[in-house]
Amino acid sequence: MTHILSAVAWPYANGPRHIGHVAGFGVPSDVFSRYMRMVGEDVLMVSGTDEHGTPILVSADAEGITPEELADRNNRIIVEDLVALGLSYDLFTRTTTVNHERVVQQMFEVCRDNGYMVVHSAPVAFDPETGNTLPDRYIEGTCPLCGNTSARGDQCDSCGNQLDPQDLIDPVSKVSGKTPQFRETEHYFLDLPALAERLGQWLDEVEESGKWRPNVISFSKHLLEDVRPRAMSRDITWGIPVPGWEDQPSKRLYVWFDAVIGYLSASIEWARRREARGVGSREDWRAWWNDADARSYYFMGKDNIVFHSQIWPAELLAYNGEGSRGGQPGDLGTLNLPTQVVASEFLTMEGTKFSSSKGVVIYVRDVLSRYQPDALRYFISIAGPETSDADFTWAEFVRRNNSELVAGWGNLVNRTAAMIAKNFGEIPAAGPLEDVDRELLDAVEAGFATVGDAIAAHRQRAALTEIMRLVGEANGYVSATEPFKMKDPSQRERLGTVLHTLIQVVSDLNTMMSVFLPHSSNTVDRVLGGAGDIAPMPRLEEVTDLDSGKPYPIITGDYSDPHPWARVEVQVGTPISKPSPVFAKLDTSVVDEELERLEALLRAKRAQ
Repeated sequence: MTHILSAVAWPYANGPRHIGHVAGFGVPSDVFSRYMRMVGEDVLMVSGTDEHGTPILVSADAEGITPEELADRNNRIIVEDLVALGLSYDLFTRTTTVNHERVVQQMFEVCRDNGYMVVHSAPVAFDPETGNTLPDRYIEGTCPLCGNTSARGDQCDSCGNQLDPQDLIDPVSKVSGKTPQFRETEHYFLDLPALAERLGQWLDEVEESGKWRPNVISFSKHLLEDVRPRAMSRDITWGIPVPGWEDQPSKRLYVWFDAVIGYLSASIEWARRREARGVGSREDWRAWWNDADARSYYFMGKDNIVFHSQIWPAELLAYNGEGSRGGQPGDLGTLNLPTQVVASEFLTMEGTKFSSSKGVVIYVRDVLSRYQPDALRYFISIAGPETSDADFTWAEFVRRNNSELVAGWGNLVNRTAAMIAKNFGEIPAAGPLEDVDRELLDAVEAGFATVGDAIAAHRQRAALTEIMRLVGEANGYVSATEPFKMKDPSQRERLGTVLHTLIQVVSDLNTMMSVFLPHSSNTVDRVLGGAGDIAPMPRLEEVTDLDSGKPYPIITGDYSDPHPWARVEVQVGTPISKPSPVFAKLDTSVVDEELERLEALLRAKRAQ
């Protein structure tokens, strides 16, 4: 058993998450984690809401509420949505816990004492109208490298390069539309040049492994061509205080320094909560972070690659004392670098980039309020932005739901169960197998290796495509054997053999489907006479902060007894009842209805 850390990007708590977000960090990480548990690995899947930074402050000011109130509200919305989507976190927490603040400050102090946090004066952007500091992302202008006119002050999404606000041509504040003012103030900087050589060695090693997606490794190595110190503190009152600067309450640690440490702090919180329940030790997290044989996989959209393949590894190296300045790790021990950064490309919507501010958006909870969660999970898994940008259209969503989920997989499940219920009322015994039976059984059983290897390599589209190919073979088997025509008593043994073969194949395919479609797989399991627990589901749990007592919701679950990733023989005599359809067929009018909703949202945004 290997310890597998599934480190899932932290959704920002300035509002609800849209389907483009969960296509990057949510569904891919859940599919991988579920599969790894089923093959016997010890998985720790962690994340939470990212709740600091100026965008939270700006949004709260606009609503006339406190940043804490805004974060509390959006944290709960996001938790509810991710639970409804079936994302099987061991712990989904938040960055406003006392535990997180302590771990972040501990990381900072060791990085500083090892010599990798240095103080420099730097120009800081202020909005001339409000007088508040502006986060890099709240400044837009023309990229000096590629000419993109909507580059942000931290990064250009067009060419992917990191930027500083003062690099932009004709910068403007997104808050007031005015030209920002830059003033010199002191800040801590992460000394990336002192860590660049070791970062380069690490990237060479992961490139040699051949396991990273080519777009991720090439982009990550490109970042090393222009390495410079990066500011790790900000002039802001909402965030984690900077150790040693307690007399400067307007100084806080940069939200991105704080947020990526959440993977570690969430792991520590998970262990502490286990100890509090009497089922583990507060040191259990170390198996995923200090053991050199443990593996860690970080899931996100491509816009976050820089923070996970450069900034976070640099912080870890600085903490470990592995840069040119040397140093020693602190009490957290030597921390593992990422095994793989699994970044997806962008999901667009009806040919346009998602933008909540412009109204080009569909939120997760809106989809789940009208459609089955597995319909969305299916679309993301089989047509999502795995290695290239992908477009979500309502027409394609409806087509795939109806022609693939309903007419393909759902039809196979329903007619198999219906024929058994009608003719036997229970799973029949198999008589002598014919070649056509063995060929299907062997092909589907071989799918466990083929599909599993694809999931392990983060090729989930290929994995699900292979499952659906096997679904097609099973439907072809029904057409070839025609069990619905076996009405003569002399054919009863052969009918039982065909239906036994079919329900075994459906059971196998359902096992494979369970990592992609956990909700419906549990329904299918009940159709097949099971308990409906083939895919363990997450739960929302109300807890209190381990140190402050503040209440908040988390996502957790019991995934300790996973179904094996292998054929489990169906049990002859298991009662089978007449089934109801597993998937809901959608009327094509859904397309026009949803496009009308989108247009109404666009009009409302334009009118603001």
